[in-house]
Amino acid sequence: MRGARHDGRVVTVRYWAGARAAAGREEEAVEASTVGELLGAIGGRPPLDRVLVASSLLVDGTAVRREDAAHPLPAGAVVDVLPPFAGG
Repeated sequence: MRGARHDGRVVTVRYWAGARAAAGREEEAVEASTVGELLGAIGGRPPLDRVLVASSLLVDGTAVRREDAAHPLPAGAVVDVLPPFAGG
């Protein structure tokens, strides 16, 4: 993360369905201590940016809103990026 302050917390980001295709990977390790830092770190990739705005986030299985940028991420957390799913 260029220019951002952080405390060395590494979280695992897992991408599902369309988010996986947009990210070009199943998961990655990211250094971030808040949801805002995480979104800043994984953003900037145009295909993924488009998916992120509509995706839900789960932090260790608990839903967290993207708007909650100050929400802390514990070291070792697993963040799932879940795009909207179609079907019924």
